[in-house]
Amino acid sequence: MRKIKLTPEQVSRSKLADKGISGMHPDGIMLSDEVFFQAVEHSPVAISITDLKANILYVNRAFTQVTGYTEDEVLGHNESILSNHTTPRIVYQALWGRLAQQKSWSGMLINRRKDGRLYLAELTVAPVINEHNETIYYLGMHRDNSEMHQLQQRTINQKLMIESVLNSVPAAVVVLDEEGRIESVNPSFRKLAQQIAADQPLEVAVNQVCHKLDSAYEQLLTEHRTFEDKEILIEHGPGPGHWYSCFGTNIDVSCEEADGFFEQGVRHFTLLMLSDITDIRYRQEELRLSALKALMIEEEMVQGIRETVNGAIYQLQGPVNLLSAAVSMLQRRAQQGDKDDALLSALGDALASGQEAMDKLQETMPAPLLESKKPVNINELLRETLAITTDKLLAAGIVVEWKPTSQLPSIIGRERRLRHMFKQLVDNAIEAMNVRQIKERVLTIHTYADDDSVTCEVADTGPGIASDLLTKVFQPFYSTKGAGKSCRGMGLAMAHDIVSDHAGTIYIDANHKPGCRVVVQLPLASVR
Repeated sequence: MRKIKLTPEQVSRSKLADKGISGMHPDGIMLSDEVFFQAVEHSPVAISITDLKANILYVNRAFTQVTGYTEDEVLGHNESILSNHTTPRIVYQALWGRLAQQKSWSGMLINRRKDGRLYLAELTVAPVINEHNETIYYLGMHRDNSEMHQLQQRTINQKLMIESVLNSVPAAVVVLDEEGRIESVNPSFRKLAQQIAADQPLEVAVNQVCHKLDSAYEQLLTEHRTFEDKEILIEHGPGPGHWYSCFGTNIDVSCEEADGFFEQGVRHFTLLMLSDITDIRYRQEELRLSALKALMIEEEMVQGIRETVNGAIYQLQGPVNLLSAAVSMLQRRAQQGDKDDALLSALGDALASGQEAMDKLQETMPAPLLESKKPVNINELLRETLAITTDKLLAAGIVVEWKPTSQLPSIIGRERRLRHMFKQLVDNAIEAMNVRQIKERVLTIHTYADDDSVTCEVADTGPGIASDLLTKVFQPFYSTKGAGKSCRGMGLAMAHDIVSDHAGTIYIDANHKPGCRVVVQLPLASVR
């Protein structure tokens, strides 16, 4: 994490200034005070600012939600109010050692909420540096990581128990002979068989399980290759189905016949064990999506800052260019004897000031997120996008028609950027339909592939876009929204930039009526 430098403009009229935080760099250029404050106040991460003795000067809303303390109960108190005093001392020594070097520290602490309950805090602390390179405050950010830690430990413990006490857990177990005939089953497997194929012989359920295991089961039979943690989905009827974690191994048993006394033969049996992990799987998916949603919020904040700074530079560029042209014209006249030194000097100073302002804006722009390319499943990205935007879709009364092509090939791309692009397209569609005049609200997402590319179509039943604006909407800072509506005008421009980075194409289907259909085509071949 970079050292953090704040300016008086960021805090002078905000709630932070009210807490006594000041003395920052006078030349900084940032967003408006209110935007800065609201971004910190409504961040999903618990944020606190302390003095050099760790006395709390400011906390945001997430901090009070995580800890259970109100703002008034912690302001002026030391951060140790959260400590459970069970975190090893060496952890705190490492923390203060890093801060003494003006470096950030990240790690885990065991904290205690106001009601006495403990939680595992995933904490990052960074020094706040002034223009004299002096540490003046500490910025702390933390999340409650207790659930994720507990879930990981529970999964590991469950695996060990299944392997060590096979016959004592309520898992579905079946043993098959060399011909695939059932040798024995436990009551849990009989119950599972009734759910899979009610009133059918046990062999029907066994065959379906083996079919789901696919190559893992074949390798177990032919190569005696044990498998574990193989996850399969079995439908039990009209519901969503259940996920099972499967373990398979061979059991070698000596022959019992008399003719095998001197040359003892071996019989091979196959053991399959299925443990229902549906609740854990869905819980893991919920936690993963929550973490992904928080990550995307942070990325959108960075992107918003970049877009705002770019917009300011874009607005300044025109006047600077005019000043530059005027200075050049006066310099040519001066060479011809028509001198106006005062005007030339004034314009030169204005040009230098404008260029300096643009340079400072460029310096304040956050660096773009670096991400390498890897195989990406477009269907999976779209599923995640729909899951993340479910609340928005429900709030707007939008019906989703999800039409993915099965076995869609992966492309080579930047997963986070592509996910961000698809979310932008879905958000645009939701906003277009979420107006009083639109009665039928349907979002249709369709994916398909050919020999060269993967195509995704995102269509809505909104008011659509005029034919003369189909290309203009991809220009930076252009928006079809009416006056007075908040919009940076960078959504489709950003989407176009991401698609171009993947050597693909994006366009709006002029023939789609009613509404709007955005078509994204991404090549299958790897592109540098």
